[in-house]
Amino acid sequence: MGVFKRFNNYRGLPRSIYIIFLARIINSMGAFVYPFLTYFFVENLGLGEHTAGQYILLASTAFVPGSLIGGKLADHFGRKKILLFFQSLAALTLIPCAFLGNSMMIPWLLILSSFFSGAANPSSGAMVTDLTNPNNRQEAFSLLYLGTNLGIAVGPLIAGFLYNNYIEWIFLGDAITTFISLILVLIYVEETIPSEDEVKDSFNKKDDEKAEEGNLILVLLKRPALLAFSAVSTIYSFVYSQHSFSIPLQVREIFAANGPKVFGWVMTTNALSVIILTVFITVIMRDNKSTTNIAVAGIFYAIGFGMLYYINSFYQVILSTVIWTIGEILIVTNSSVYIANHTPISHRGRFNAVLPIISGFGYAVGPVIMGKYIEANSVRMVWPILFALSLGATTLMYLLSLTERTEVRLVKDN
Repeated sequence: MGVFKRFNNYRGLPRSIYIIFLARIINSMGAFVYPFLTYFFVENLGLGEHTAGQYILLASTAFVPGSLIGGKLADHFGRKKILLFFQSLAALTLIPCAFLGNSMMIPWLLILSSFFSGAANPSSGAMVTDLTNPNNRQEAFSLLYLGTNLGIAVGPLIAGFLYNNYIEWIFLGDAITTFISLILVLIYVEETIPSEDEVKDSFNKKDDEKAEEGNLILVLLKRPALLAFSAVSTIYSFVYSQHSFSIPLQVREIFAANGPKVFGWVMTTNALSVIILTVFITVIMRDNKSTTNIAVAGIFYAIGFGMLYYINSFYQVILSTVIWTIGEILIVTNSSVYIANHTPISHRGRFNAVLPIISGFGYAVGPVIMGKYIEANSVRMVWPILFALSLGATTLMYLLSLTERTEVRLVKDN
């Protein structure tokens, strides 16, 4: 009974949040294509690893301009319209892939799909921000994060079966589940973009959500704390990138032929930990500032990743995974809240486009930098570096938290 009481934390949210939660489960459950992209390029299309990597890099890169364009459009034409339009295009471009066999048209269609997905992404974040307020945002973003991971926990299992038996359904299934999730949004979620009156009224507010005039860069420069937050988040994302790059290399070194199986358990443990622990962590940490929680996350990263330097058994790897996953939960559920609470109502789409790109830069370059480091040293020497970076990020984020408290006191005194 006590477990179910924890879910009371998610009661009282806007109805649209629950619809988006359900849509995220369905969409994530059907995200069949990208987890198996490398296998498909190499085994089915006969590409070399380097060429396959180039196509995957192009797909990832295409997401960025799509996101910037979509963020701008979301602030002018509405979140719902842009989300439905571009996510539908992303799904539609997957359908021909099911019937093209081993054609080299497929990688280019997937790159185009990634561009459209990028254009839809800022609308999703802006929509959640529109629907919530500082008092319930942590619960809302936590619930949606949980929904995404519920889908991810099941999706790859289905995708693995389809890949080996009905490969065309990798593409069709991904498209169909996307359309189902969009139908839910179309029918049950209203347009959330603030009205002109709401934007005008917000100019009189004293918080960071008040509307601003000017282009994206000028408005960003008016929020140095948000830029500092994004810069520190780059360190966190650099550290986190090693869960899918250096950990597989480490377990292969320790467990030899059993390395892939052990890494499979790492990813399963990560997903189950998110599903089981997110509710409890949200309840326990809900009264803290977002920056304080993210500072605490760095400590869990330092311990979880740092201890990999010493590990030599399967159970130690699993324990490490649970610890760094707690850090992941704290970062994901609080970063979105911080960005939402410091984003002007007039620029939510654009901020939801550019800030994840800034903070995600560390994730993009992490494998490249640490790959060269590993070649010069060894994979075991990665973990002391991550330990130091995590503690450094914790210190910087805590200093940002202290700065915020000082600013709040000054505002109250005035």
